Amino acid sequence: MLRIGLLYPELLGTYGDGGNATVLAERARRRGYDASIITVSLDDPLVTADLYVVGGGEDGPQRLACELLARGSLRQRVDDGAFVFAVCAGLQILGTTFAVDGDDEYPGLGMVDATTRRGAHRAVGDFVADAGGRTLVGFENHGGHTTLGPSARPLARVVHGYGNDGRVDGFLTDRLWATYAHGPVLAQNPWLADDILSRVLATPLEPLATVADLLYAQRCRSLSRS
Repeated sequence: MLRIGLLYPELLGTYGDGGNATVLAERARRRGYDASIITVSLDDPLVTADLYVVGGGEDGPQRLACELLARGSLRQRVDDGAFVFAVCAGLQILGTTFAVDGDDEYPGLGMVDATTRRGAHRAVGDFVADAGGRTLVGFENHGGHTTLGPSARPLARVVHGYGNDGRVDGFLTDRLWATYAHGPVLAQNPWLADDILSRVLATPLEPLATVADLLYAQRCRSLSRS
């Protein structure tokens, strides 16, 4: 059984990012795996899961979610073998510090060498990045400027949009994936969902011919002609 923990969607679900959990579960099921989504709400303990999904949200909810995840020891869950996929505010929470409510700085979970400050301008609009030769598409809406430390590796390099800092987007480790792309981004990028599942399930996955895969291929063709 693949257990997917959807963390605090009432706090971190502003852009429908909880749909990422649905995409992961459905693509696993279509390959014959049992998969369940366990929703963790404000008053719930942090459940045991194979993969946690963390979405985006506004400043106050983001800070509260970080406090809850620190108390729930998300970092220890990852040290024990779990994986995390995070978007926007979720990305910032996993870093060492993040700024909300103006220039006030708060500690993150310290799982990645990444710091987030307020950017000079808010990044809003369609987003395209190159993730190791594969195209990452999505929509971004954030005021953060994230700097990766020397030990952190970006998920992708920005082609159009802003991402972390106008040059790179997100980060990638053996057990963490993070991006500023909303959407939910895994519905728009089924290859990324499959990369995550392959890692979590520890096995290569056969391709799927779903509507999402066809739409992604069509969008990539459109981008190549533009």
